[in-house]
Amino acid sequence: MEDLETIIGLEIHCQLNTKSKMFCSCSTDFRDNEPNTHTCPVCLGLPGSMPMVNKRAIEFALKVGKALNCTIRDESEFSRKNYFYPDLNKAYQITQYDKPLAEWGKLLIDGDNGEKEVRITRIHLEEDPGRSVHMGTTDRGKYTLVDYNRAGIPLIEIVTEPDLRSPKEARKFLNKLRATLEYLNVFDSEKEGSLRVDANISLKGSERVEVKNISSYKGVEKALTFEVTRQRNLLRRGQTVTRETRHFVEARGVTTSSRSKEEENDYRYFPEPDLLPLRVASWVDAIELPELPDARRERFISQYGVSPEHAKTLTGGLKLAEFYEAVASEDPALAATWTADYLLGELNYRDFSIDAMPADLFRELLTLIKSDTITDKSAVEILRLILDAVKDGKKPERPQEIVSRLGLAKTSGDQVTALIQEVIAEQQAAVNDYYAGKMQALNFLVGQVMKKCRGRADPGHLNTLLKEILDKKV
Repeated sequence: MEDLETIIGLEIHCQLNTKSKMFCSCSTDFRDNEPNTHTCPVCLGLPGSMPMVNKRAIEFALKVGKALNCTIRDESEFSRKNYFYPDLNKAYQITQYDKPLAEWGKLLIDGDNGEKEVRITRIHLEEDPGRSVHMGTTDRGKYTLVDYNRAGIPLIEIVTEPDLRSPKEARKFLNKLRATLEYLNVFDSEKEGSLRVDANISLKGSERVEVKNISSYKGVEKALTFEVTRQRNLLRRGQTVTRETRHFVEARGVTTSSRSKEEENDYRYFPEPDLLPLRVASWVDAIELPELPDARRERFISQYGVSPEHAKTLTGGLKLAEFYEAVASEDPALAATWTADYLLGELNYRDFSIDAMPADLFRELLTLIKSDTITDKSAVEILRLILDAVKDGKKPERPQEIVSRLGLAKTSGDQVTALIQEVIAEQQAAVNDYYAGKMQALNFLVGQVMKKCRGRADPGHLNTLLKEILDKKV
């Protein structure tokens, strides 16, 4: 059976980083507090309470709309989306339906076959429901508790057209969107639940399935990969794909059936009677956008002379881009290579963010590399020691202190020559093999010298010097 084309559209819910909730003055800083302590009659939907729109949330949403090249509607309005679920204390959600704040934008990503434009259908404002706390997994837990601290947190929902053709493209889109939102300073990606994804996925010609509440960037690719495989297997067995809503169980890497897929008319949308329409299109011109990821990438290439690939990596997050600029002054190319190729690898291995690496220590490490004081191997060892100290909650040593304590400074030219002479005297069989034309013997001899100097010689220079000494003895 020929593989059918995968069709994916995303609905991304982003918590806006405001100080108060969408329709009341309750604080949004609730994550370290007891459940149900950041609530009031408005966000609990008690009789007689009246919502009032958060102006900062509207400004943030307009900022995102402008950054994503959207058209801002002259008039938008809030609606009630009616459904029953335990975390929705009012039995309706205040959202936007047929008159969203912004429409028809786009975001460019590196697709599976080159640069790709992903169309943005709409961006609308809404309030977050509460949070269900499952005692166990969602499909096997014994009971569920509800925390309404999150109820009323300002959200924007960003809906794409079904332009994505693989789980990998979906992950790339989310990474690019996350970076854009970070640059705009409208959300905090490190807060739990700050960005959640619902994905609509189908194989061409089959029914669409919605996968709900994917809470991590890696989880999106994992959930969609599982779902593509599940749907393909159904079709190969001659079965049909059922239109339904499924839940991603991240711990097991699977999706499970949740309920049949609702239609829009099931929610009985109608205009929110307690809120007037929004007419804020005139605000757009006054909103100033910061330098966004694509613009900063081009500047890194032109200003610092870094490669396009390094520039793309270094601008993939605001904190990473700022870290690079903080360490790039002395040698931008060296800083780009060590930040993108070495530091990020070590951070990812430890599941650390860029904040874990003190910029002043990294600059000092780059100075030692540039001055030829240490080898690349020693530099990696120093980098690991610094990050391991951070992991253990200890104050890391400065790179120069580590070099002195462990004797990691490069072996001098005279010392290398002396060590080469020792190895030649000790490894006559390998020397004879080299003279017999067995070039692998040269690599063996280089390894023996590196062993004697504990890796503190430059391998390329050592190889050249060893070959010169051997050839002179012929």
